Amino acid sequence: MNIKSQKDFFSGLFYTVVGAAFAYGATNYSLGTSARMGPGYFPLLLGILLAIIGAFVMFKALTVETQDGEKIGKWAWKPLLFIIAGNLLFGILLGGLPSMGVPAMGLIVAIFGTTLVVSLAGDTYKIKEVLILATILCIGCYGAFVKLLNLQFPVWPTFITG
Repeated sequence: MNIKSQKDFFSGLFYTVVGAAFAYGATNYSLGTSARMGPGYFPLLLGILLAIIGAFVMFKALTVETQDGEKIGKWAWKPLLFIIAGNLLFGILLGGLPSMGVPAMGLIVAIFGTTLVVSLAGDTYKIKEVLILATILCIGCYGAFVKLLNLQFPVWPTFITG
């Protein structure tokens, strides 16, 4: 069998594997019924749906001819590393690392730190635009998570709030 589009085939394969893994993991929870859904019901359905979409994309990659075969290019290491680093930084800044003596810095500092690091993944870096984006994200997240949803997590650093 000849792969006509490498990009579509490997994306579909990724979707299928991740969807199947989530569906399998969801079976460890109580599924319940459609009328009374358990904690595993929704992840199971999403995993199955993701796997079906992935299988459809893989099938299309095997049957639909593309112009150049859509070869997979080189890995974009810079964006990959900065985005992963930004996610790790968010977790560390939001909750701290008590085992290493790093205090929780709260939501606002975590969003600013993450935005500054993740924006380095792009080709251009304009500090003014990044700070405006971080401010808008802080306002939106504070409004959505703290005010509307009443989630209880630190908003400001612990050394400020006590």
